[in-house]
Amino acid sequence: MLTGVTRPAQHSAPALRHLLDLLAQGAAAEEFDRPAADARQAGASAAELAEITEAAAVALRIRRTLGQHRVREAQLTALFDTASDLAALRDLDAVLRAIVHRAKLLLGTDVTYLSLNDDAAGDTYMRVTDGSVAEAFQRVRLGMGEGLGGLVAQTARPYATGDYQADTRFHHTTTIDSAVLDEGLGGGLGVPLRPGARTTLVVCADDRAPPQVTPAQGAALSFLSPHAAIAIDGARLLEETRAALVDLNAASETIRTHSEAMRRAEEAHDQLTDLVLQGGGADDVAAALADILDGGILIHDADGAELARARAEPLPQPIPAVSASRARGRAVPLDGTWVCAVLAGPELLGSIALTGRAGLADADRLLFERAGVVTALLMLLRRSVAETEDRVRGELLGDLLARTGDPGTLAARARRLGVNLNRRHSVFVAHSEVAPRHRLLAASARSAQALNGLAGLHHDHVVLVAPSDAPGPSAQTLAAELGQAVGFPVTVGAAGPATGPAELPDAHREADRCLSALRALGRTGSGGAVADLGFIGVLLGDQADLGGYVQRTLGPVLDYDSRRGTDLVTTLDAYFAEGASLTRTKTLLHVHVNTVVQRLERIGRLLGPDWNAPARTLEIQLALRLHRLTQGPRP
Repeated sequence: MLTGVTRPAQHSAPALRHLLDLLAQGAAAEEFDRPAADARQAGASAAELAEITEAAAVALRIRRTLGQHRVREAQLTALFDTASDLAALRDLDAVLRAIVHRAKLLLGTDVTYLSLNDDAAGDTYMRVTDGSVAEAFQRVRLGMGEGLGGLVAQTARPYATGDYQADTRFHHTTTIDSAVLDEGLGGGLGVPLRPGARTTLVVCADDRAPPQVTPAQGAALSFLSPHAAIAIDGARLLEETRAALVDLNAASETIRTHSEAMRRAEEAHDQLTDLVLQGGGADDVAAALADILDGGILIHDADGAELARARAEPLPQPIPAVSASRARGRAVPLDGTWVCAVLAGPELLGSIALTGRAGLADADRLLFERAGVVTALLMLLRRSVAETEDRVRGELLGDLLARTGDPGTLAARARRLGVNLNRRHSVFVAHSEVAPRHRLLAASARSAQALNGLAGLHHDHVVLVAPSDAPGPSAQTLAAELGQAVGFPVTVGAAGPATGPAELPDAHREADRCLSALRALGRTGSGGAVADLGFIGVLLGDQADLGGYVQRTLGPVLDYDSRRGTDLVTTLDAYFAEGASLTRTKTLLHVHVNTVVQRLERIGRLLGPDWNAPARTLEIQLALRLHRLTQGPRP
């Protein structure tokens, strides 16, 4: 009910009805002046005109209130729609673009942008823009307190400005002011997405001149702020969750791969361990490992000797790689070959080499390293057995050479070790000036086992007893084999053959004297028996074989005389008796000097071109005298 109105007058009632119609129609503000004008023309009284004018003012106030409610309702609807849209988005970039675009539509501004703080640089920069046409504006960076956005980012409070260039609340810079001018902005407003908290995002809505910044716009933007912050947090959390899931999947795959590698390594380890415990040797381990790793395998001992090889060509032990693997405790590559040191604690037992696998995955490398542990077990077992057997064999050898115990008991002990002392055996005494004695003993033990013999230390010398009817040639072969095994020259003195335990001690003493003679004569690194030492052997032998010495020295000449009926031995004896004088020799023999020359040439062809050398002449003259002794006095 209008103030002061008791009853409608003649002209005021239609006017009041007209005003109500205009309110219902949502007419423009200037239309509310028409009812008063129409009543004035119709002759309304002053009281009626006053009543109509007052009613028109009330109608305009109602119209403004309804308009504000409609705007508020539209804004709320837009805000709820925005919140719903933001809640449905899952990508952070899409959320940020949606916030900026919705803010622009909600506020009806020309340009909207969202800036993001850069903690490392200490400023804020344009993250998303909507409505911007100036590239410089889209790329501008604002220090804290610089420009409208920088002020909001610094203070975490909303700000509005009607004249950007004249506003002194924030710091102006040439770069920022120039970018704002390029965009043609006159003013605007900005709010933090988290008011009062540490601000990382700022939303700003700006108008080109002339700016129209209203409290309603500020309220709407502030109302949008928490919804946008929630949407951003949700998108970030979702991205972090997705990233965490990716990392979790990667970690799960890594764990699965590692578990599979461990399972495969354990299975291979169990397989190889069972193989060793069931009596398998280095060859068996090498073959199994070559199949598992699909490559070539070589196993060497600590001295570099090859113990086994499977699917690979011979390869010297790569000492630098073995040292590197020993220091790191891991397998190491070298020129396409993987090498793993075989260790028992700090002790180096040997090495394994894997060929044909230039690239080795972690799982296979782990398996290869596990194989090193199994190989260490094999070598320790092998060494333990060998040491036990060597000790037993060495004890038996010592008892045989010292004549300790009953011969029958000694022979029985030998049979249990696979040695038949009823066979003819030779005794060998080995010595090296450089090689460690334990290495020479180990190499001799291996040779003795291969020959079904015995080896051990006796009176500080390495002694080997093995079946042989030819001690001299066997000693030469043994010296070469042992020298190659230890890497240094080895001298071997030999004697025999001997049959039965009773004959071995005497053969050992003769072999020991032969070794001393070889070393004294400078024949280091060679092997031989007393028969190979010429007249020195005759002097050293327990039983002088004079006929054998004569035959070894003059045999070709004696045989020639026997077959042809010649007398080359007499010519040779006369030649030396006359001091190697051709003239006196031909006089003694009553022949022409040319005959002497021809006979000596024949002797040279039979005995060799060095027959007339000083060392040979001494041997030949001694043989000639022994031959005369055995043949009786010369006629």
